[in-house]
Order: sequence, then C-alpha cells, then structure tokens
Amino acid sequence: MQQVRVRFAPSPTGPLHIGGARSALFNYLLAKKHDGKFIVRIEDTDRERSGREWEENILESLRWLGLEWDEGVEVGGEHGPYRQMERLDIYREYTQKLLESGRAYRCYCTSEELEEERERLRAKGELPRYLGRCRNLTKEQEEEYIAQGRKPVIRFKVPQGEKIIVDDLVRGKVSFDSDGVGDFIIVKSDGIPTYNFAVIIDDALMKISHVIRGEEHLSNTPRQILLYQALGIEPPRFAHISLILGKDGSKMSKRHGATSVAQYRQQGYLPEALVNFLALLGWSPEGEEEKFSLDELIELFSLDRVAKKPAVFDIEKLNWLNGVYIRQTDVEKIARMAVPYLQESGHLPKDEAAIDWEKLVKQVSVAQNYLSKVSDITDFFAQFYGEQVVLEGDAAREVLQQEQVPQVIALFKQKLQDLDPVDSEGVKKMLKSITKELKLGGKKVFLPLRVALTGKTKGPELHDLIPVLGVEACIKRVESSLVQAGK
Repeated sequence: MQQVRVRFAPSPTGPLHIGGARSALFNYLLAKKHDGKFIVRIEDTDRERSGREWEENILESLRWLGLEWDEGVEVGGEHGPYRQMERLDIYREYTQKLLESGRAYRCYCTSEELEEERERLRAKGELPRYLGRCRNLTKEQEEEYIAQGRKPVIRFKVPQGEKIIVDDLVRGKVSFDSDGVGDFIIVKSDGIPTYNFAVIIDDALMKISHVIRGEEHLSNTPRQILLYQALGIEPPRFAHISLILGKDGSKMSKRHGATSVAQYRQQGYLPEALVNFLALLGWSPEGEEEKFSLDELIELFSLDRVAKKPAVFDIEKLNWLNGVYIRQTDVEKIARMAVPYLQESGHLPKDEAAIDWEKLVKQVSVAQNYLSKVSDITDFFAQFYGEQVVLEGDAAREVLQQEQVPQVIALFKQKLQDLDPVDSEGVKKMLKSITKELKLGGKKVFLPLRVALTGKTKGPELHDLIPVLGVEACIKRVESSLVQAGK
C-alpha cells in the first residue's frame, strides 16, 4: 500500500484561521492514523500580500496546537525546497514540457480585451471564460504582439467536449464539463506560476497521496486533474471538507467570534480544547462522547465519517469544552497562564518576582471551576480584593433583607473568628453547624453569606472562597454588606 503523505500548504497572507487549522488537523490525523507523513509547505507566490511574519504566525499556531510536521519548512526533507518562490526553476521545467507538447500556449490578450470577452458572454447568459483567441497564433502574429510590448501569460489548452470526474472521498463522484472551464492561466506574465499549476507540481514531486482541503477548492480540482493528465502524472485522492458556518447559517466571520488561532490563544483557550473542538467541526465519531485527546482523535479518525453538510461553529460549545479542559488541568499551569491577564488588570504586580505564588495558586484553585477561558479570571479575581463589596442588583439586596440574615451574619462572624485552621474542610463544618444551630435550611444560610461576601447571588463555593479571603476581610465584607442592605 502507498504510504499516506498529506500536506498543509497555507499562503502566508494572514494569520492561521480556524478553517485552515481544521484542514491542517484533518490532514495530520489521517497521516498519523496510517503511520504516514504530515508535510507543511508555504505557497508564497502572492508576492504583494505574502509576508514572513504571517508565515511565522501560521507555523507557531500549528506548533501550539500540537500539529508538529514530519517534513517541510524549518524541518527539511528530501522533497524541498518547501516555499514555492524557491521552486521557480522546477515550475519552468514543467511549463516548457507543456509548451513543447502543445498542451499550453502563450496568450497576449490585454486585460481590456479579456473583460470585453467576459461581458459578451454575460450578455448571452453564458459563463464568463476564456474562449481561446490566442490558441493558434502564427509566428508572425506572435512577433507582432511582442513588438507591441505585450507580455504573454501561459495558458493551458483545455480539451473540448470532455467530462472531468472528481472521485471525492467525502462527496463521491462529481462531474465537470471541460467546455465550461476555458483555457486557464498557468504562468502569469511575470513568470510566477498560478496556484492551480504550482500546487499540482508540488503535490506530485512531494508524493502527496491525499489532498484534504476546504470545499471552496472543489471548483479548482478539474483544472488540476487536466494538468495531471497532460503531464502523465497520477493525481492524489481528493477529499473536500465542508464550509464552517456561524450559528446564523452565514459563512464564519469576525461577527461570530475570533477567526484566527492566535486570537483564541490570546483569550486563554487551551490548545487541547481547540483541537478537540475543531475535530468535531464536520467530523463525528461513533457514540455520544465529545471529549477526545489528540491521540484518541488519531485512533478514531476516518474520512468516511466526515460530513458533506456545512459545520456550525458554536462558540458556546467551545467555551463549555474549554472549561472542561481548564478544570482538568493542573492548577499551577492555569495560574501561570493567568499571570499576564492579572498583570494587565492590575491584580498582580508587573514584576513576577513580587508575585505571591502560593496565594495566587490558592486563588486560581477557587476560580478554576468557573472559567470558560483563562482570560475570564480578571473578572473573577475582583472578588478576592478589597474589604467592601458592591451588591449586584436588587436581587442581591433583597437576599440580605431577609429576617434571618442578622442572626446568620452574627453567628458566622463568631464562628469564623474561632475557626483554626481556616481551610476548606473547616469552613464546611462551620457552615453546617450554623444551619443546625439556627435550624435553617442551607439556602437560608449559604445564599445570604454568598451575597454578603461577594455581592453576587452566584459564584464559587463558600468553603473554597473563605480561606482565600481570610478572616479579617470576610468580617469586614459582611459588615459592609449589611450596611448597604440597610440592615
């Protein structure tokens, strides 16, 4: 059996977006599932928009996600170079082959002439395409165009009256009519190859066995198959995965949330959670389980469970899944991740040497169970500072105006001052003793204490919060809360 060799080949014209990251992940999973090779190369022929800073962003994002490549840029391999602008001599060699075989020709049409042709086709209700006016130029005609200073592009001569079949591993057999394709450009007038030409040369020479990419590339595939046929090269197997849509059914965009991997990293999402979430965008395992490690995804992944219909990007599901991963991650790791956010919000000193790490870890251990992303910790940490709280709305104020509250607060203050040590287990027992002595249900005790200590009706468990706040702060908070409530 042929070794599975797949590639992720981004253009460095912007950061790694969610759609690209999912394509990279699916390629990676297929390679690892079959002990194959995952290759990363860079398609940088768009010289105006390409930049090394974007290449660095893409590669760093892949590494952060855990998608290490076996071959390609920064890693090397026997099929390099792995940047297209370093492969121009290779493309020229194959361009010459197509010219010599009569499967390609030089086209001297101006942009104005081409636009006039497109307008005529539109007016007749036909698909705009190139009709081959330079297909059969004489030597004299070419010399005249050259004398006029026209710089030619090179077009591929599309055979007429043929059906081009794409046997897609996700979508099944898809048929295209060659007459609707038109002779397309393979080399621009500056000598730079177009995407459709360069990609097939790269895939062939790098022995790519499977091409997994977004369905927006399906319309490119008949052109690529024709080029493979003209060069006598066996094409790879294609798998076109669905679009990613927002919950409103429109194409994924900034209004649905962050669109780049780097933005999710900056917001405090864990790479394991984002990988897990991306895998479920258009692919589904058997059973109901939704949480998978990367190793589990490798074991379970198969293209026959990739859906044809669009995937829906549900930020609420990502937040839920990320929260699950945060809760299962070592608290010290979450504390380290939290530091930049807490420094920015002023909750921690800028000098890391001045941070009380023991106190920070205790605080984070309380917050950890309530975070959807690590950046949320700044709002949560406001509960840990100050000796006064601000009551959050009328609902909180009404809780403190219940008739049993003064008794609850008085007994709480007394017992807290006598408590030693002030730890989670001790606080649990103390709170239980208050309910027994006052013969009150838990809600009549715990809710007023929560509001008095935090100003909120919802929040962390009191037995986690109280040891972190400390005795003195707790007493001052409950006293100030009663004053605010008018008790």
